[in-house]
Amino acid sequence: HEREHDREISELAAKHAEEMEKLRAELKEEQRHLLDELQQQMTATHRAEQEQAQLQSQTLHSLELEALRLTLNNMHTSQLELTQSNLRKEKETALMELREMLNDKRAQEVAILQSRHQLEWERIKEQCLKEKEDL
Repeated sequence: HEREHDREISELAAKHAEEMEKLRAELKEEQRHLLDELQQQMTATHRAEQEQAQLQSQTLHSLELEALRLTLNNMHTSQLELTQSNLRKEKETALMELREMLNDKRAQEVAILQSRHQLEWERIKEQCLKEKEDL
């Protein structure tokens, strides 16, 4: 009876050891499966984060380019306005100089005409006097 009991205990111990080994193998397999899933999830997450970072970088780059374009446009507009202002001032100055020059020329021509008129008047006056004397 004792031997049978020992044999049963031995069989139970062997069965227990066999079941424990089977459970360990199942647990190991499940653990490996969970690790694979976790690694796949981590890889997918990492890929998604990289894509997100790349998209943010592209967006930031696009925004920086747009900001530079706007700045360049503003600078160009300012330069054009300054150039227009300078050209307007130069035009006004040139017009004033031309007006002064024309006024001076007109004054000279008026002076010449007055002088001619005066000479002609003097000549006619002398001629009249001479004709009076002759009469």
